[in-house]
Amino acid sequence: MTTEIQANRQRTFRFKAPEAHAVLLAGDFTNWQEGAIPMHRRDGGQWMATVPMQPGEHHYRFIVDGEWRDDPQCTLRAPNPFGSQDMVANIP
Repeated sequence: MTTEIQANRQRTFRFKAPEAHAVLLAGDFTNWQEGAIPMHRRDGGQWMATVPMQPGEHHYRFIVDGEWRDDPQCTLRAPNPFGSQDMVANIP
């Protein structure tokens, strides 16, 4: 019997929102809003979160002060069932 173990990779997500009070990272890897990850504010209004992720394609968005927002740094996007787009992160 062969057991295959996939190692978690880490991905750091960043979002610039100097005016924000709270930024959450939500995606298929957090069960969207249910397990959204609070991001930490850094100097200059940069918000960051480093997340362990399984290899593969993952869809995500940010929630800034309760409103869904796109990642302006992400160029790979996919339509979602809500009439907008999810950002796509490919983890090798």
